[in-house]
Amino acid sequence: QVQLVESGGGLVQAGGSLRLSCAASGRTFSRSAMAWFRQAPGKEREFVSAIWGGGSTYYADSVKGRFTISRDSAKNTVYLQMNSLKPEDTAVYSCAARWTYSGSYSTNWYEYTSWGQGTQVTVSS
Repeated sequence: QVQLVESGGGLVQAGGSLRLSCAASGRTFSRSAMAWFRQAPGKEREFVSAIWGGGSTYYADSVKGRFTISRDSAKNTVYLQMNSLKPEDTAVYSCAARWTYSGSYSTNWYEYTSWGQGTQVTVSS
């Protein structure tokens, strides 16, 4: 059984940085896509970023140029470096994983089969 455990959330002022981690156990990254989603109060879950294959990445327009996703396969851990944070980045951030033959990513949350518990990120103005 796959387990995803996030860490690294917290409270930060606008313009600051945080790094989220997602440690996976129970399955390797082979043919997987790992993604970060976020959900703010009263809003739908939103795709943030994904990493798949040999290290290909994709970002939502709202975070492009500010967030960086990366992966350490030896540690089975995915990271989300968040810089230049804005109050509108405030949300619960969750990592997710899916395994397919192609190992490709998706921006749709319902196409991911494993989820972490989420970590709160709060950006004050």
